[in-house]
Amino acid sequence: MKAFAHLSATELRLLGRDPGSLFFMIAFPSMLLVLNGGSNQLEVRVPGYLAMILAIGGISALPAILATYRERKVLRRLATTPISPFVLLTAQIVAQLAMAFAGAVIVTGVGVLGFGVALPAHPARLALAFVLSALMCYAIGFVIAALAPRARTAELIGLLVMFPMIFLAGAAIPRGGVPEAMREIGDYLPLTHAVTALGESWSGTPTLPPLLILSGIIALGTTVAVALFRWE
Repeated sequence: MKAFAHLSATELRLLGRDPGSLFFMIAFPSMLLVLNGGSNQLEVRVPGYLAMILAIGGISALPAILATYRERKVLRRLATTPISPFVLLTAQIVAQLAMAFAGAVIVTGVGVLGFGVALPAHPARLALAFVLSALMCYAIGFVIAALAPRARTAELIGLLVMFPMIFLAGAAIPRGGVPEAMREIGDYLPLTHAVTALGESWSGTPTLPPLLILSGIIALGTTVAVALFRWE
């Protein structure tokens, strides 16, 4: 357990040294909130920004990190030590969660203290939706890492999947501001259910379907990733 905690802390430090992850997961959402501070939809925007933070980390950053470890034979070398590659992957998830939580706390603080956004109406349900949304993004990230032959390819695929999704799913901008045809596409995107679950937990009436859909995507993505992922 001590070794796992040390490994998780190391992964978090490495993630924090990445300027892209640090900016887009920590600073960028709060910058967007400040730029849209005059909007009357801040209670909708803040949960969307939480989903965006998770998508940036899980769908964009995570695949590139995993593919880099595989490309540099890190996972293969770990297989010969008491620390298995699975432990490293789990530590990376813990690091991603910690970074996402930091970004979520900051953007929530800016919204509540700076712009008078109401506190979440269902905090326990919000925490559950946040964790499930995170695991869903990580499952997608693992699938991308499993399919990509190289780190550069994983990074590119992650960006190509993440960027359209955060706009069409209502994470970067409320779905009401998206053309109807684009909203219909967004209905079928995994991140849309994360935005819905987080939004309902923040200021709406929580329902069960978004959480069930997120759980199903987690199970499906994990199964596919385990079947396809190559350790070297």
